[in-house]
Amino acid sequence: MLKRAYVEITNICNLRCSFCPGTGRRGRSITPEEFYRLARRLRGRVKYLYFHVMGEPLLHPRLEELLAIAAAEGFRVCITTNGTLLPEMGDVLLAAPALHKVSVSLHSAEGNGMGELSEYLDGVWRFALRAAQAGTICALRLWNIGGAEARNGEILDFLAEKLGEHPLNLPQPRQGSWRLGERLYLEQAEKFDWPDLDAPETGTRFCLGLREQIAVLCDGTVVPCCLDHEGDVPLGNLLEQSLEEILDSPRARALVRGFSEGKPSEELCRRCGFATRFG
Repeated sequence: MLKRAYVEITNICNLRCSFCPGTGRRGRSITPEEFYRLARRLRGRVKYLYFHVMGEPLLHPRLEELLAIAAAEGFRVCITTNGTLLPEMGDVLLAAPALHKVSVSLHSAEGNGMGELSEYLDGVWRFALRAAQAGTICALRLWNIGGAEARNGEILDFLAEKLGEHPLNLPQPRQGSWRLGERLYLEQAEKFDWPDLDAPETGTRFCLGLREQIAVLCDGTVVPCCLDHEGDVPLGNLLEQSLEEILDSPRARALVRGFSEGKPSEELCRRCGFATRFG
């Protein structure tokens, strides 16, 4: 059984972050009918659905319906957002029984050359407090160490003012994570290079793709992980095939075997900067 499936409910975004490669695919949002079909084919195979690959999930015009379908099918949902729409969509999120975690990419502010941050940070903070009080985990991310991080100090000072203590002085439940309160965390990590067929090989030997996770793009295409933003490693289409059929395909089996042997079978995987973290 896989641990999670990344489901790209839309590949449309309201920002253009410097750290994000974007996608050349046609803009599309999954319909509730399509999402229901995907959910039925994932039920019993994964517990967690992550609304994340490309795009801003809070832009989906029928997000409330998708969350209701996920709940009805027994899934827990984790959402990654740039946070700009939380003041508008917070009520929808917190009314959803399926919602388990919201991760807010605070580094998207500097990644877009955002000017004054106070309004943006206030909106995120108010939602984070409401979410934590409602029983939803909220992680505030600064995944930009070594990249566009010049304004991290400003963000950390904002958090320090709200908390009455500098966040990096608070307890760390694990490396790179600070506990700001009950169900409320700050996460810091280094910037990574997205996989790119035109990039040099990185020495990647292992990845959790197809072992613990898959990703489903907004047209139903299944790829090994959430970093295959262009669908360069299509394994099948979950709108048309069962997950078992897709994972039993020669290409999928070769990918798993290659990682087991430390010899990734796919060019894209051999050019992934994130997978180097696995050794």
